[in-house]
Amino acid sequence: MNFLKWNLFLLFSGCCIFFGSAQHADPLKSKVYYSISEAALDTNATQLNLRDQQLFYVSNQLEQLQQLTFLNAMQNHFETWPKSIFALSNLEVLNLKGNGLTYIPEGIENLKQLITLDIADNGIVAISERIGKLEQLQYLYLSGNTLSRLPETVTSCTSLRVLQLENNQLSYLPNTMGTLSVLEILDLGYNQFYEFDTRWLGLKQLRELNLEHNNLKALPKGISSLQNLKSLRINNNILKELPEDLTAIFTLELLIISGNPLTHLPKDIGNLKELTTLIAVDTNFDKAEKKRIKEALPNCMVYF
Repeated sequence: MNFLKWNLFLLFSGCCIFFGSAQHADPLKSKVYYSISEAALDTNATQLNLRDQQLFYVSNQLEQLQQLTFLNAMQNHFETWPKSIFALSNLEVLNLKGNGLTYIPEGIENLKQLITLDIADNGIVAISERIGKLEQLQYLYLSGNTLSRLPETVTSCTSLRVLQLENNQLSYLPNTMGTLSVLEILDLGYNQFYEFDTRWLGLKQLRELNLEHNNLKALPKGISSLQNLKSLRINNNILKELPEDLTAIFTLELLIISGNPLTHLPKDIGNLKELTTLIAVDTNFDKAEKKRIKEALPNCMVYF
């Protein structure tokens, strides 16, 4: 497959993963304000967009906006959290992506209605244990930070559907990860994982799992328990073989295994009847194995 096309494909796939998380203001729902002073004149203001305004701080007037449900303050220059944010008890969407924040502080538990929290592309190194109080939280975006651990309490956010942790410094996750019973998307790409923790196999609703660019040497034999998995990205690890029961994930549609020293795929790879795309660039398959794979997957686009 053409290298450029492959990367465009990955980019498209990544965009699709997180679509639908209500990250944008909806002007059809209610008026969107672009300054705090303007919004403060409306006691019923619900949406405030401060994106890309070169802000270093926000006015204390913010805490007056008690009906606010949507706040986008991404791509500014905040290095500390505006304390007035924690007075917004009706907030459902908070976007602070692309600032200079280094931690998620105590006080976050006050945002009990929060559904989406985007704190990606900051310098986050620590998260308050109190994040576990956010029982309504469904979408948590933490990519592009410098996290080396997550608090155990994050698994108390039992409504989580999307957890994005790409581009951090993680080598392990909380022991109770498998209890996130409605988690559908888990992105662990570009971290420092050396092992696939078998406790992750408890994530029975998982549809998309990204483990690209880590240091994995093996996948667990019980991976077939992820019976709702549609997308598995394990490219650029150190995998020499894949477990046979991978072929029992009958829902799998996308499999990316490029950049691994693989010489063969499981003998029953043809059992993956729903597989529509297999990307296996930069592997060690010989001509005979490539031919076998293509013959076993006649309805799948295979790229070597």
